[in-house]
Amino acid sequence: MSRPLRVVLDTNVVLSALVFRNASASHLRRAWQNGAVQPLVSADSVQELLRVLAYPKFRLSADDQRELLADYLPHTTSVRIPSPPPAVPECRDPFDRPFLELATAGRAHLLVTGDRDLQTLAGQTAFQIITPADFLLRLGSNPHP
Repeated sequence: MSRPLRVVLDTNVVLSALVFRNASASHLRRAWQNGAVQPLVSADSVQELLRVLAYPKFRLSADDQRELLADYLPHTTSVRIPSPPPAVPECRDPFDRPFLELATAGRAHLLVTGDRDLQTLAGQTAFQIITPADFLLRLGSNPHP
């Protein structure tokens, strides 16, 4: 059995996988549930996910939010970001920096994001920065270890 890919999934990617019920979301959820990928999280990334799940537009009750988190967090690996944080490329949006730091500190293979500011940094990091669509292609249509 091969080792799972160490991945950082940005908040929108995780949110899409948890909240939306479509084939792409289902493949991504199965990938972490089956151990094909090892999602990395930090205190900052989990805090952001908690904040976004509480947005009124999603109409998620506290129980719904807990259930969604229970489908994700047990499959993640927590990474402590050192102080000072690791050096990362400059990014236009300072709110993207924690994802770069997480991927660097966690020795991720991939940072999966739909964020164009992060995508422009592809090739400037030790990890690959890829789109969710490219990630799903890499996983194949039925991810499993």
